[in-house]
Amino acid sequence: MIDELLNIIKKKVSLSRENCEKIRSSYLKDRSRLIESAVETKLVGEDEVLEALSLLYAIPFKPVLAMENVRDDWTGIISKQFLKKFAIAPLANEESDSIIAVNDPSDLSLVDEVASLLNFDTYTLVLAPKNQILLAVNALYERAGESAQQLVDHMEDDGFTIIDDFEQTADLLDDTSDAPVIRLVNHMISQGVKVGASDIHIEPFQDVLKVRYRIDGILYEMLTPPKGVQSSLISRIKVMSRMNIAEKRVPQDGRAQVRIGDQEIDIRVSTIPISYGERLVMRLLNKSGYSLKFTEFGLSDENLGLLNKIIRQNNGIILVTGPTGSGKTTTLYAGLSEINSPEKNIITIEDPVEYNLKGIGQIQVNAKTGVTFAKGLRSIVRQDPDVVLIGEIRDFETADIAIQSALTGHLVFSTLHTNDSAGAITRLVDLGVEPYLISSSVNTVIAQRLVRRLCKECKQEYSLEDSHIKTLNGVGKQYLGKDVFKPKGCSSCFNTGYSGREAIFEIMLINDSLKSLIMKTSDANQIKKMALELGMITLRQNGMEKVLKGITSIEEVIRVTQE
Repeated sequence: MIDELLNIIKKKVSLSRENCEKIRSSYLKDRSRLIESAVETKLVGEDEVLEALSLLYAIPFKPVLAMENVRDDWTGIISKQFLKKFAIAPLANEESDSIIAVNDPSDLSLVDEVASLLNFDTYTLVLAPKNQILLAVNALYERAGESAQQLVDHMEDDGFTIIDDFEQTADLLDDTSDAPVIRLVNHMISQGVKVGASDIHIEPFQDVLKVRYRIDGILYEMLTPPKGVQSSLISRIKVMSRMNIAEKRVPQDGRAQVRIGDQEIDIRVSTIPISYGERLVMRLLNKSGYSLKFTEFGLSDENLGLLNKIIRQNNGIILVTGPTGSGKTTTLYAGLSEINSPEKNIITIEDPVEYNLKGIGQIQVNAKTGVTFAKGLRSIVRQDPDVVLIGEIRDFETADIAIQSALTGHLVFSTLHTNDSAGAITRLVDLGVEPYLISSSVNTVIAQRLVRRLCKECKQEYSLEDSHIKTLNGVGKQYLGKDVFKPKGCSSCFNTGYSGREAIFEIMLINDSLKSLIMKTSDANQIKKMALELGMITLRQNGMEKVLKGITSIEEVIRVTQE
């Protein structure tokens, strides 16, 4: 059978005799893993093997499984773990013949058993990639399961027992525990990932407990569990993140890593004691859905060209400014990923290290062991780096070492908390940095914000009138009469009118004119005025460009660029 399969693959993919032998040898080591053994050689892809098997067995190949009108009333008959283990997805459909998707057609006896258990009189057998089957199975069982609010409604106010420690990389969708608190926590996290929440807040008050999700930068109240489960709920999450559940009087930080289907989720947990118990926040970092390419940021051609030029400089400091949660770290990571190569030595010092970047040395700030930004940075410069990333410039010592690094031929990336690009210069002077050092070392200051994207399903078109742009401080007069869009709200966007976010930028290049001005004054207003005269596009102007393209709304631009 393997020879017939290889002959079919050879017609589609150019394989040498030597490579065919490698695939055959890999298969013979474990005949129960036909597809995996072929793919592991990295000579063929899963789709190519499945297409060949489709021809060999005369079974249709479906690269994507459609989930419309698929029943989930049978999920109580057969276990999810069984279907995932053998990569089988029964897609029962009342309107037409049911479909059973399999990944490996070499043994179909299990498929017949599944069809018999589920009373499928007739069905169509199809081949599908393993990840598609797992996603389909997870979706069906999640759809058939209890909602988070149902779990809350079934709880009583008498607390629960926390069971075994949470396995660090467990798949939450496989957890079949009967403990209501555990099921609720798992559901909260999986739902948070599903709706794209960046944070989950658990907030105790005098007589109520609230759970809020931060979605696209805005907090939404999602659940109100009984006050009596507060202690158990907090304790469960503290167990997951290896925190001390007995200590409730001091702030704690922890970390957990979970898997939801094929997604790796890093969870940063923080607790603080307040009047009515412990307040807990979980920050969700989805490693598998992380974008590290400027081309996926929704940048204008001009800004894309500018950023690509800026990050390829040989030395100097590149500062990214903005409030917490404005995407500064994402921009810096994307810049590092763009220039990362075997010829460059890139080292970062961060608090915390949010994502692991391949080929880049990353240092975690740890105050307990004395690893501060300043001390870590001193060690980094002795490691012969080409590029250095500093998570944040917080004090004079860090700023001073960063500037000295830039002046001695290193390219330095870092962040500052200021409202706009010109304010970064004032901030550095406030920290005690001499103006001549700033003008000699800082190449570029980038201010950024995140604006919510309008939902494509429900956005409404209208024409801009004077009343709509009166708060734009003169920026919007030229847009009068233009057709733009505003949010409405539908089921696709949880009635918010928005779905996802994009960055807007204000890029201030420090040229000779600005260097001369910085030597004379650190007044942000004067620096910004000259930058505008030199052609800088402000955050609000960049935001209005996205308004005119129908990407976001004028209200959203005003919200994130308050002046």
